[in-house]
Amino acid sequence: MLRKEDEGRVGALGVASGFSDIRGLMMDLGGGSTQITWIISQAGNVRISDKGSISFPYGAAALSRTLEDLKRGKSKDEAEKALAKLRHEMISKFQDGYKTIAVPESLVEEAKANGGFPLYLSGGGFRGWGYLLLYMSQVGEHPHPISIINGFTVDRERFENTKAMEEVARTAHSVFRVSDRRRKQVPAVAFLVNVLSHAIPHGIRVAHFCQGGVREGLLFRELEPSIRAQDPLEVTTQRFACESVQAIFNLLMFSCPEPSKGGTRRFPDAISAHVIQAFANLLYVHAIMDKELASTAAMYSTSAGLLASTRGVSHEDRARLALMLESRYMGELPPREAQFKEALRRVITPEEVWWAGYLGRVGYLISRLYPSGRVDESKPRVILSSQWAWDLGRKRQREGVKLTISVQKVKHDPAKLKKALRDHVKIVEKVGKKKNWIGGPDGWGMKVKLVVVEEDIMT
Repeated sequence: MLRKEDEGRVGALGVASGFSDIRGLMMDLGGGSTQITWIISQAGNVRISDKGSISFPYGAAALSRTLEDLKRGKSKDEAEKALAKLRHEMISKFQDGYKTIAVPESLVEEAKANGGFPLYLSGGGFRGWGYLLLYMSQVGEHPHPISIINGFTVDRERFENTKAMEEVARTAHSVFRVSDRRRKQVPAVAFLVNVLSHAIPHGIRVAHFCQGGVREGLLFRELEPSIRAQDPLEVTTQRFACESVQAIFNLLMFSCPEPSKGGTRRFPDAISAHVIQAFANLLYVHAIMDKELASTAAMYSTSAGLLASTRGVSHEDRARLALMLESRYMGELPPREAQFKEALRRVITPEEVWWAGYLGRVGYLISRLYPSGRVDESKPRVILSSQWAWDLGRKRQREGVKLTISVQKVKHDPAKLKKALRDHVKIVEKVGKKKNWIGGPDGWGMKVKLVVVEEDIMT
């Protein structure tokens, strides 16, 4: 049996096992206790407090019993006074626990600058709270498209809206993945969340719900740092990669321009190299399907298909990858699926949506150049390069991306590669037309210009 402090330490490793990088506070809420620590996980190296996790006797079931005992046999005023006393006591203990774990100054400064700490939550008590939040996000006018608790993130306002959560738990006929036992514990978890909102210095900026626990932590602890450093999304998709996946990944990266001088234009950091690598790995998976199915199947693959059971992938990354894959197959969707696509778009920013569509079309172009997924790197057929431009359009006054496709110059070209490429140029350039901007002509987007040139490619 693990001590409570060690259980928290191993549980923190379990959370780290499902993410590439973590920086923030971590909490686990079981039935009998809750633990708190800080965690930094980068490149396979995991750091937590040398005190391990600080444990408190405020588990979901235990706290439920405490609250019931405090109310039993008391008038409303007496019960409120007893609850206020408990709340004050819990806030004081959590503040002492925060001091004990000695949060690194770098995390504190980030919390001050960004409006609070990221909070990584595991354990059945917090997952029940997460499923309630997920339920609430799916019953409104714009339902959230992904029903996976791992990687689900909410902001402070939603996380701390305890009154709304208690009302849903009390009145909803049924809540996905929340049992009657968990529903009865909601008032206790709400009480704990209210305490945390007052106890944690600098507040809570976002809450991330995690699947990993002690079992995953014990296994993760035995792995070499080089293996720990591998990204879950990349690892899961590697089995689908074609022979020349690294060359294809490089072509995709070359299609994203470096930051402009002065930094006025830059490719969004939120679309990480891990996501682009996963896109390269999956570029040909749905190619065997009929056109009527490929875009739809690819779009659903990150939330209800190939990658649905992959842990440690945020809902934002699932949406980014889904939109890339959907665009790679020309975005041919039946009317029924358009709503799901719009829901995915709302998960990320309009800028990221546009770039996902752009990368998807570049992926389509690569698939036409290399239908089998095999690239002869010793004799490359093409090289891609990109740059920002401010002289695009008929009046040469539009800004955007200029993508240059350099074709190996040869005397005899029976495949007529240069001509074939020109036939596909408009497919990529369409992303830059105002009618395809995210939010319409006044939304987010930019001009795209493709140039095909013949050059002597040196390797």
